[in-house]
Amino acid sequence: EEHIDITISLNNLAIIYNVLGNYEKAESLYLKDLELSKRLLGEEHPMIATSLDSLASLYYNLGKYNKAKPLRLQALKLRKDFFGEEHPDVATSLHNLAELYRKLGQYEEAELLFLQSLELGKKLFGERNIGVCNCIDNLANLYFDLAKYSTAEPLYLEALELRKNLFEEEHPDIATSLHNLASLYYVMGRYEKVESLYLQALEMRKKILGKGHPIVANTLINLSVFYLKKRRYNEAEPLCLQALQILNEYFSEDHHQIQKTLDILKIIHNIK
Repeated sequence: EEHIDITISLNNLAIIYNVLGNYEKAESLYLKDLELSKRLLGEEHPMIATSLDSLASLYYNLGKYNKAKPLRLQALKLRKDFFGEEHPDVATSLHNLAELYRKLGQYEEAELLFLQSLELGKKLFGERNIGVCNCIDNLANLYFDLAKYSTAEPLYLEALELRKNLFEEEHPDIATSLHNLASLYYVMGRYEKVESLYLQALEMRKKILGKGHPIVANTLINLSVFYLKKRRYNEAEPLCLQALQILNEYFSEDHHQIQKTLDILKIIHNIK
């Protein structure tokens, strides 16, 4: 029961449950991994940073950003102390912490860390790298949040092109790029591009992740908002209902996506 390879298996299995949206099982396994790793390796080993970062990713997915923050800060410190400033794991920690700060609305801190991670990633791996690509995409998300749309667009396009070159045509990260571009063009009022991109992202996510995945619900919600904007209420309503059914399987009723979906349905019902 107590061997370092067991911790690796616990973490890997937890990652699968996290991706599949089975957050309760994922949390239990992440916590077992962290406890066992600390007992076997001590508090300062870099594998502890991996366990901390993995658990933080779960809380990030659940929207529990304040629970994720101390874990990611601790992971970054451990990696810097062990590896120094220029190491792939340090670049990963910088990126993960930046994304967390973005969600917390700490945009200046987020931008600084994204740029540091991007510079370090390019130095270590070159331009054609998954981690570099993810950093470009999330930096674009930051500029999107700040309404710097003309700055975000070329970054989103760069990330999409890189992902198409790195992966097969159907991959979750490609779907993410398509989704992000659709959201950008929606707020820019370039509606002729929006529906096609959302539909491509939706089809790809359903095929890869399954029709009942919470990430699928996210695209359903955004597409319904687009249909609502275009007064296509009969198309918007069933998408919202599908999204709500999915989200209720994973989250409590006070989750922000559930509340957003209910608000959209209320608007549709009032209009109809």
